[in-house]
Amino acid sequence: MEKYNLLFYRLRSLRSRKRIIRKDVEKQIRKKYKRSNELWELRRNIPLILLEQPYQKGFVRFFVVRDDVKRSKDVDFFEGILNKINTKMYSPTRKFLKKKRKFGRRVYVDREQKLVQLSTYQWNDPKLGLTTRERQYFLKREEYNLFRKRYNIYYEFIEPWRFVLRVKPNMITHYKPLDSDLEKEIDELDSYLDQHKIKAIIHKTIYGRPNPWKEKYKRDQLKSRKCFHYKMSAITIAESLEDNYVRKF
Repeated sequence: MEKYNLLFYRLRSLRSRKRIIRKDVEKQIRKKYKRSNELWELRRNIPLILLEQPYQKGFVRFFVVRDDVKRSKDVDFFEGILNKINTKMYSPTRKFLKKKRKFGRRVYVDREQKLVQLSTYQWNDPKLGLTTRERQYFLKREEYNLFRKRYNIYYEFIEPWRFVLRVKPNMITHYKPLDSDLEKEIDELDSYLDQHKIKAIIHKTIYGRPNPWKEKYKRDQLKSRKCFHYKMSAITIAESLEDNYVRKF
């Protein structure tokens, strides 16, 4: 009899078995997520190989310091700022055009290119290394984001006239070798981790917060009709109807 009692206590409950399965699934997701980061780091650190015959692939446009600023004593200062906020744009031709619909017709217009607008994180990032004098040439701005329903804060360079755009051929001088086994494993992990249920588990267990989309569009149970039908008793409904009837008469 005691033997059967010991076997009974060793059996896990349904709730315990479900918890073990959930923990095992989360453990496997963590393992694959960690492996995915390792593979992306391996791909990023693959050394470039010099081409024997470089070739041109379109054109690149970027900012340079104006000639009159180069002749001034602050040329090194503004070149240092430009290195931190410069942008590059690529195009198959020198014209840098894009299609736009105007009066029902598709026309080509110039592609606008601006300097980098520093975010709050970049502004406080020690890696960027903005000095006190460099910060004086930036203006703090706020812009309302309709999608996120909040104000975005960024810092904009106040003297963009000191820089001009320059176009030059985009020469390809190096290439990164392709590892087929590495790419195959990355694609498999990305396909698995991009599933909606897996993303929700990653947000909750790894990032320490629930899925932001789920929280944003979560329905208020107290205001839902289903909750109203099940949680309000018949006596409460009858009393509310009786009060409305008395008020009318």
